[in-house]
This record gives sequence, C-alpha cells and structure tokens, in this order.
Amino acid sequence: EKGYETGEHAPGLKLGGCGAYKAAHHIIKTHAKVWHSYNNTWRSEQQGMVGISLTSDWGEPVDPHSQTDRDAAERYIQFHLGWFANPIYRGDYPETMKKYVGRKSAQQGLGTSRLPTFSAQEKTYIKGTSDFLGIGHFTTRYVIQKSFPFLQVSSYHTDRDLAELVDPKWPAPGPKWLYSVPWGFRRLLNFIKTQYGNPLIYVTENGVSEKVQCTQLCDEWRIEYLKGYINEILKALNDGVNVKGYTAWSLLDKFEWNEGFSERFGLYHIDFNNKNKPRYPKASVDYYKMIISANGFPNPREVMS
Repeated sequence: EKGYETGEHAPGLKLGGCGAYKAAHHIIKTHAKVWHSYNNTWRSEQQGMVGISLTSDWGEPVDPHSQTDRDAAERYIQFHLGWFANPIYRGDYPETMKKYVGRKSAQQGLGTSRLPTFSAQEKTYIKGTSDFLGIGHFTTRYVIQKSFPFLQVSSYHTDRDLAELVDPKWPAPGPKWLYSVPWGFRRLLNFIKTQYGNPLIYVTENGVSEKVQCTQLCDEWRIEYLKGYINEILKALNDGVNVKGYTAWSLLDKFEWNEGFSERFGLYHIDFNNKNKPRYPKASVDYYKMIISANGFPNPREVMS
C-alpha cells in the first residue's frame, strides 16, 4: 500500500485504489508457485518448510457491544491480515474485502471490482501453500465505523469505511504509529488460531523503536514492551495457540524504510557516524539475554549468583 498506492516507500508508485491490490495479487500467486516448486522438487529430500511472513496490527472495536464497531474491527483485520492469509489458508480473499471493494468500484462506475479475482484453478493452487505462518506484530488500534463518500479518490484506506483510534494512555515511546498495547497480540494470535485452523506460528517481528537517540542506552520502555508482549504470547500458548518461536525486532539499529537511520529498533545501538559502525548494547540486551537463558521469565525469587 505504501509502495504502490501512497508512494511513500519504494518503488514510489501512486496508483490510487488499484496498485496495492494488483501488487498483492501477484505476491500471493508467486508465493504459491514457490511453495509448489519446493514441495514438488526439494521437500522429500530436505524435509524443509516454506511459509509466508505477514505483518498485522490488531483492531479492537471501540464499543464491543456495537455490531457496527465489531464489523468495522473485523474489516480492519481482514483488510490487513486476511488480505494475504485468507487466500493462502481458505482459498480466496475475505468476503468483506470483496464486498466493500466491489461496491465502491460499482459506485465509481467501474465494470469490474478494483480487487482482482482468482480463477477456480488459482484458488485450489493457492490454498494450503504454507507450512507455517510468520507473524510480524507491533501495535493495536481501536476501530470505529466511518463512511467515506464514493466521490473521493478511491484508495485502500477509504475502501474499508473505518477510522482508527488510539487511547492517549497507551505508551508511545517511538514513532507516532507505534503504541505499546500488549493485550492486542494475544487477541491477534487467537484470531489466527480460529480463522486459519491453528497453524504453526513463528513470530518473525516484534519490537519497538525510539525516535530520540538514547545516549545512555537506557531503553527501559523497550524492556517493558518486550516483557508485555512476550507475556501475552505465553498467555496465547496457554490458550492453545501453536506458537513455535519468537524473534525480537531487531538485533541492530538499521535502515528503516523512508525513515532511514533515524528510527532505531535495535537491541544494539549503532554509531552510524563512525566509519567502523561500532555497536553498543542497550539495557534491553541484558534483559533479553536473561529471558533467553531462562527460556521465559526468570523466577523472581531466584537469587542470581
């Protein structure tokens, strides 16, 4: 969406209302082709696995008792995660996506929907092409119904007919989009379990950045973030969600899309001004090391020698 619709990211195309859907369509078909290629050629010999990694926020209805809010939150997730996961696990785009994009396209006077369609053959070919699901997750939004008049220029955002809200009490240590809302992760993982038949899950990205350079390397908000989110994954495991592994995002400060080197997700601070790029551990390194060595949260009563 940022690469093919708003043009914020590479390749910087502004193909309003169509580009993102077309790009996604090709990604899904290509993914399936790679899976089949591995399945037919290498699997018997290597016993490897091929999956896809999808990044998704969680959407929580503003009023859980309101059907409109619940539907809007459902749309938020389906337009986010379901867009890619639904074809791979269930054979087609989510119904709500087809309905909303189709209706908006018709209102614009278009003969066909801006959301491409899969042939019956393609649906069969794509369904089931994932041995595991990689999940990148960072934050949560409250979601409410919001109608966008069809006179506006069409876009992925206006197709969804919803508005995203945040709670001002949520900690927001990094960029304006990343609020720390650990409970959203457990809900997302449980949603995946019920929607897609409890697939094997690897958490491929989860972490928080800092906008302000922390000269003392005292990133206690990252420690709190990791503690909260890992704790919710452990709760999801108790719920029966099939989470197999976890990867904190990220080991080092690095180049971050259109933010360049200004947004730092690393457990290790990199001095980009020095030609040798020296690395310095932030406080979160010791905390994360402790979690790894204990394979979970250390016993608070245990005396560390």
